[in-house]
Amino acid sequence: MKPILEIQNISKTFQIHHEKQAYLSIRDSLTSIFKKSNSSDEVFYALKDVSFDVFPGDSIGIIGRNGAGKSTLLKILSKITPPTAGKIISRGRIASLLEVGTGFHPELTGRENVFLNGSILGMKRAEIQKNFDAIIDFSGVEKFLDTPLKHYSSGMQLRLAFAVAAFLENEILIIDEVLAVGDAEFQKKCMGKMEDVSKNLGRTILFVSHNLAALRNLCRSAVFFNQGKLIDFDSSDIIISQYLNSSTDLNNSKSYINKPVENVHIIQKEETIVITLKYSLSQIINLPVFGFTIKDNFGNVLFGSNPLYQRPKETVRPSKKGEIIVTIKNPKLWNGTYKASIWFGDDLSDFFNDEDCLTFDVINMVNYFKSPPQNIGSIAPEVDWNYINQI
Repeated sequence: MKPILEIQNISKTFQIHHEKQAYLSIRDSLTSIFKKSNSSDEVFYALKDVSFDVFPGDSIGIIGRNGAGKSTLLKILSKITPPTAGKIISRGRIASLLEVGTGFHPELTGRENVFLNGSILGMKRAEIQKNFDAIIDFSGVEKFLDTPLKHYSSGMQLRLAFAVAAFLENEILIIDEVLAVGDAEFQKKCMGKMEDVSKNLGRTILFVSHNLAALRNLCRSAVFFNQGKLIDFDSSDIIISQYLNSSTDLNNSKSYINKPVENVHIIQKEETIVITLKYSLSQIINLPVFGFTIKDNFGNVLFGSNPLYQRPKETVRPSKKGEIIVTIKNPKLWNGTYKASIWFGDDLSDFFNDEDCLTFDVINMVNYFKSPPQNIGSIAPEVDWNYINQI
């Protein structure tokens, strides 16, 4: 079977201009015309020598921190911008949803924009008419169908744009982080639709998202990008684990200057959460005390600890500089995003406190595939269910 997409040695560069002089007055600007320029240009690689194949029916997640090159790759695949080097071989029509409002005209009505956007995506009028009712029903904007798009909210525009991209019969569907604009119910609806078109209709999906739980549910495999380079291409579980344990993920670490705490970071490591704190003090203290609390995405405190409550197994020696590593074993958290607050001091006084300083994602720590409703909570203890049938 031939790949539906062949990405061969793709690179994309941009020129970054650097001005080596301070802000100039109008007089200085006029006189500088006759002077030698102190500016310089730098070549920046948004993507560098990226190669991988995508086969029909694949659902591939694209993972990486902000600025890793994910959106640039999708824009190249969507033919919005050309690559600087390399080539892409596509054997199917591509529908892409990269930004809210892309392919829409604000002065046209919702009805007219469905036909406009469908035409841009390469659909014939008959194809659009065949799917028109399903598109409008899924988007939920039928009440405003004959209203100009400029009066739509960003969420309404997203609903309509996703419906057009998902229901028209393209072989390849490309979705960027844009789904985060939608409400929770619509995001769930979109994920269900993408799962349907991938598994049941055999369409190919490329999906960029920082919602790792959603990405894992949808995508069987994933690509890890960092600084424009393809780091690895493997199963979603393996790539997500690499991403969470990567030291380049700045969302999971924080550094401090001229503070008792130099830096602190948190990672998910298999079935544990590990928090590491480095400290440097001006004098020796008997017991460096590091406390933490973990909150869910709604701000509820789930649990916390410090060595005054749970004493270390080994004797702590007096010190003024060191590192404290806390391992939280099998925390039994649902999939989702969590925040950590830290506190540092000794057994008598506080030196440092930083609320909600770290954000981290939990992925499949208790083998549950979806985040629960809010009314269930964030902790997932082991529960045994026994049914006794009585006739």
